[in-house]
Amino acid sequence: MGFTLCRSPVKESSLQRFLNFGWNIKPQLKRRPYVEVSAFSYQKFVGFALEETKRRTHLVPSPLQEKFNSMKAMDGKTELQMLAFQAPKIRLLRSLSIEESETMQVLDLAVLPEPEFDLPIFCANFFTAANMNIVVLDLNPLYDVMSHSDYKQKYYKNLMPLGLQYTNILPWGGKITSESLRFFSPIVIWTKFTSSQDKHNILYSAFMDYYKAWLELMDQASEEMDASQVVCNREAQHKYLSWRAEKDLIRSFLFNGVDTLGSKTFLDYFPEYWCENGSVNQKRSMIGKSFETRPWDTGGEFIGNDIR
Repeated sequence: MGFTLCRSPVKESSLQRFLNFGWNIKPQLKRRPYVEVSAFSYQKFVGFALEETKRRTHLVPSPLQEKFNSMKAMDGKTELQMLAFQAPKIRLLRSLSIEESETMQVLDLAVLPEPEFDLPIFCANFFTAANMNIVVLDLNPLYDVMSHSDYKQKYYKNLMPLGLQYTNILPWGGKITSESLRFFSPIVIWTKFTSSQDKHNILYSAFMDYYKAWLELMDQASEEMDASQVVCNREAQHKYLSWRAEKDLIRSFLFNGVDTLGSKTFLDYFPEYWCENGSVNQKRSMIGKSFETRPWDTGGEFIGNDIR
């Protein structure tokens, strides 16, 4: 995450670290004319998710809600709000929203299933500042769809038309490394666009449709009775959290489970980032092939190996 609340004012270097989103996506921030973003709010996205979820299942506050709620930066301009819930099939539904006066808004919302279900992980990472919007919206696969075709067929075959509906109007946002790509699905929306009411409306529509699609999958999901498969699901989710987790003041909120779902370390899962002194290679976002265009075709087949 890397967003430091105790610094005043928030500097571009802080925003650069935040824009990582745990995905090793590091676009260059450029100075642009000041544009107010106060007329646009991600709070309605959070409200929609909570109301839709309550219609489908019994949603209750998570114990995390008592620990994390709302904070203000020392500059008095930046507000951070956190919500955390759980349900019978949902280990954690959590949202983090950040609003910095009238210049910046951020939403990081995720829904993580209980290990008894191999459901994808709903993921919405949105950043808006001045004229710039950076978006990742996906049903992150619990298992790498490039090597688990059965998982891709199970969860994404019927969602490809939905993905194409939005990826055609919210085009690929630029370079993503193959290391991060393993945690994305063929319907991922990774995009950047200039602020406009029309684009924000499209994003809200995409968010609603993707979230309802995830809830449909949740409704249809059956509990896994094979204990060994539950262990695999647990480890897969722990691996996902280990990849995305950053060491900051709200790591235990955003990536809750990284310290409890398993005992493996980041280097256990990703030994290619091991340094001779035993530390993690901090330049890991630079390792591996990067993809400047969408590496899946319209049928959801990976074509990244053919991209030059």
